[in-house]
Amino acid sequence: MRVAFDGRALTASAGGVRRYVQELCRAIRRVDRSVQMVAVGADGTAVLPDGVQAAPAGGSLPTNLGWNLTGLPLAARKVSHDVFHAPAYTAPFWGVGKLVLTVHDVSYARRPEWYPYLNDPIRRAFYRASAHRAHRIITDSVFSRDEIVAAYHIDPGRIDVVPLGVAPEFSPSRAVTREPFVLHVGDLHPRRNLPLLVDVVLALRQNEPSCSKLRLILAGTDFGVLAGLRRQAAAAPDALGFVGKPDDTGLLDLYRRAAVFAYPSRYEGFGLPLLEAMACGTPVVAAAAGSLPEIVGDSAPLLSPDDPGSWRGMIRRVLTEPALGADISARALVRARSFTWDRTARETLDCYRRALSNS
Repeated sequence: MRVAFDGRALTASAGGVRRYVQELCRAIRRVDRSVQMVAVGADGTAVLPDGVQAAPAGGSLPTNLGWNLTGLPLAARKVSHDVFHAPAYTAPFWGVGKLVLTVHDVSYARRPEWYPYLNDPIRRAFYRASAHRAHRIITDSVFSRDEIVAAYHIDPGRIDVVPLGVAPEFSPSRAVTREPFVLHVGDLHPRRNLPLLVDVVLALRQNEPSCSKLRLILAGTDFGVLAGLRRQAAAAPDALGFVGKPDDTGLLDLYRRAAVFAYPSRYEGFGLPLLEAMACGTPVVAAAAGSLPEIVGDSAPLLSPDDPGSWRGMIRRVLTEPALGADISARALVRARSFTWDRTARETLDCYRRALSNS
């Protein structure tokens, strides 16, 4: 099988998309070396995973829409392939045969109030048209499958649920000591419900003597939320830290040093940072919302994103009851081992085969 894919994803600004494509390509190479992967239009700065070939693109109209109208289909027509995989929401309008599209979530369609900068009719129509054109759709969770069906009225039989994996380097380390900070990894965005965490940390610092030095560390790209969080923490500015987007080494270090990983998000199609924290043995506390219960299972506390009191109580217990933190860590480690990129690759290859077998 020869699979072409949108090579620009290897240098996408969205870190989750980059990781998805890079890890998927590596895993496909491991599980079936007969499959050939071709990155169409990959940027000259892209680091190609082992075994992935590059196919250059010529000129293109500007913007992502222009790329899918001109540059990508023109380049794809010159590349022999059995399946074309569009790995993030948008697909070429023409020039490819069997089309597989990955839609990680449709929060922009189901909760557009969170995305005023994306809430334009042309962009949303482009996303919808890409989903309807695809022979098969891949999504990360049962939750996202049901949301895609609700948003686009697509037959659920065309959608394959393929969970993401966690790379082996995300693992515990006995050489690193846990420090008194609560960690959140992910873009700073309204749906992430971060004011709740600021309130929790401030309350614990004030009311729990053993937590007087507790901090909240945020890692990700700020989408206009940080200034408000800093105003919220103005009485104790040292309680809030922002580290931007660390590289993988820095991210691993944060997971291993954090006393708690907290994820109060109101909507997630998967929540890869949560899984990475679990794989590092970090005690996690997550929202009982979106796809997060599918990842966590019964391995860690799941709390309402609208109940700050329960978050204060549970994070306090994790910080002050070592046995509880150790139990959450142990169960989360076991749970995380079931999410591998090799599994993702095998199930993705099954999806490619279904696309080829469908008329």
